[in-house]
Amino acid sequence: MQAAPVHAIAVPRVSDAFRAVESLLMRTARRNAWTAVLEDRRRAHDRVETEHVLEAAASRTP
Repeated sequence: MQAAPVHAIAVPRVSDAFRAVESLLMRTARRNAWTAVLEDRRRAHDRVETEHVLEAAASRTP
């Protein structure tokens, strides 16, 4: 009678857990950074638009 084959079971290591947490945090950080970039672009666009409106209003003579 032969013994059943033994399969190696991967034991999770602490370094693997840290790597997974780091990956999650970096993904969140990239998403937050990109959101900030888009928000800055929107504000810059709004600022230019407001500047044009103010210049147009100032150029009118009552």
